[in-house]
Amino acid sequence: MSLITARHPTPVVTRKPAPSRGAGFGVLLALLATVVWSGSFVATRDMADSVPPVQAVFWRWIIALVAVAPFAARPFWRQRKAIRRHFGFVALASLFGVALYNTLVHQAGLTTSATNMGMIMAASPVIMAVWSRLGGERLGVRRVLGMLAAVIGVLLLVGKGSLAVDFGAGDLWMFAAALSFASYSALLKRRPAEIGGLAFLFVTFLLGALMLAPVYGVSLAVQGGFTAGVATVGPLLYVGVASSAVAFFAWNKAISLIGAARAGVVYHLQPVCVALLSYALLGERLGVLGVACMVLILGGVALSSATGARGAA
Repeated sequence: MSLITARHPTPVVTRKPAPSRGAGFGVLLALLATVVWSGSFVATRDMADSVPPVQAVFWRWIIALVAVAPFAARPFWRQRKAIRRHFGFVALASLFGVALYNTLVHQAGLTTSATNMGMIMAASPVIMAVWSRLGGERLGVRRVLGMLAAVIGVLLLVGKGSLAVDFGAGDLWMFAAALSFASYSALLKRRPAEIGGLAFLFVTFLLGALMLAPVYGVSLAVQGGFTAGVATVGPLLYVGVASSAVAFFAWNKAISLIGAARAGVVYHLQPVCVALLSYALLGERLGVLGVACMVLILGGVALSSATGARGAA
């Protein structure tokens, strides 16, 4: 008599997909970078009269290099072959995100307010969304409507209640900065996987500082140096450590988690943060119109973010 053992199939338990924790963490990182960068506009405007723009940017990246070196030097050395293979990409990211963007911001700080600087930078998420759409990413109607509402709020604020905005030289410098930053953010989505976040930060900071070095030498020869004191060293330390090392790491990680377009939605909060900090620290007043425009900007961000959260589930 043979004993036949029947094997019963293992029951398959179907589970509902859990919400993506990475998406929520990505939004928090984008928010952290946005808040820190908001403070950098105030710091930039505060030292605009005492430190020439190119010199401020050059020392910003030297300080940032020193800040990230203890954590990034070893990963950079391990990944040096990958960095050499993708040197063109890394150099382009360094140009847009490190050398050009911050120089344009500091140049704008000479002739426009910190509030205007933050408001105009709200245009960059729209450019990020355009680059993402050209790359094949679907944006969704709600996100587009939210971005449009936020941009209209920005334009009304800069135009003092009118959409027919007459921009000054500093405002135009900031638009160029917004284009540069949006291009950098779009590039981040294509960062080679074999180059880690810390190594990428280190090499872009290094290349950006090297790109600025010749211009820094010309500035020293023509404009002379600046006096190191509390009024200059403090803001430089803030933009070098917080706005460069910390914020850029958080932003780059956010892009890898949620994409440039969705991170750009969070970035729309920057004008509000800048306006509040400018009022508290520099005495730049908004008034009733400014508050109304803030509500419009925040409403646009909320509308766009709701779509992003649903898509991330």
